[in-house]
Amino acid sequence: MLELSRTKLALASVSANIPELERQIALKENEINTLLGRNPGPMPRTSTLLAQGLPLEIPVGLPSDLLERRPDIRMTEEQVRAANAEIGVAVGDFFPRIGLTAFYGGVSSELHDLTSSDANMWSVAASAAGPLFTGGRLTGRYRQAKAACEEAKLEYQDTALGAFREVSDALISHRKFDEERVEQAEAVNAGREAVAAATDRYKEGRASYYEVLEAQQQLFPAENALSQIEAGRRLAVVQLYKALGGGWSLKDSEWPGTSTPVLSSPKGGNGGQ
Repeated sequence: MLELSRTKLALASVSANIPELERQIALKENEINTLLGRNPGPMPRTSTLLAQGLPLEIPVGLPSDLLERRPDIRMTEEQVRAANAEIGVAVGDFFPRIGLTAFYGGVSSELHDLTSSDANMWSVAASAAGPLFTGGRLTGRYRQAKAACEEAKLEYQDTALGAFREVSDALISHRKFDEERVEQAEAVNAGREAVAAATDRYKEGRASYYEVLEAQQQLFPAENALSQIEAGRRLAVVQLYKALGGGWSLKDSEWPGTSTPVLSSPKGGNGGQ
């Protein structure tokens, strides 16, 4: 009865987790189908997680040019360009706004006063532009545009640093998950050998079933841990793919050290840097 009770306890404890796992699976499948533009429903499966092949290994020599495809970097780059253009607009506002011609194509009085030898150019411009020069409004707009451009540059730099950090985090996670998976796989193999040995001993009458239960209770958590490590390992690849702005699918001629450019940059300029 003791062995039977312990067996029932172990079975019920594991079975109680199954509905929650099935719920999470169904929700995740619905989420995947929504992202794919499909109706909610189950996803087809061909094999278990541990039996599936890992996606393409991460190649050596990934160029940093890949990060330029990221939407956040491209957005902040365009913001720098726009802010840089606003400086030019603010500078252009200093240019005098006067009429050049009068009736019958003659020289206007404003232009005559501006070009006369005894005229002060900017005083004439100030009177021609009206109240815009009052209180240094144009100067303030110019300084504001320069400050906005500097802010956009700093935001671009912050976004770029964040992109490099995400790539570094994904690469470190992938490497560490690989190392952890090797150790955990050895633990699983040892646990399976222990279960097999305990089962043989039980069949030969040399051990109680409690010994088998004890070996199984050590094996199952190890197998679950291995599955979680494998999931994290694959998730790290997904995070790297996302951090690079769309993976690393390059032709042979597009890699560093070749005669042709690594990538055609999506940028049209230097982004105001």
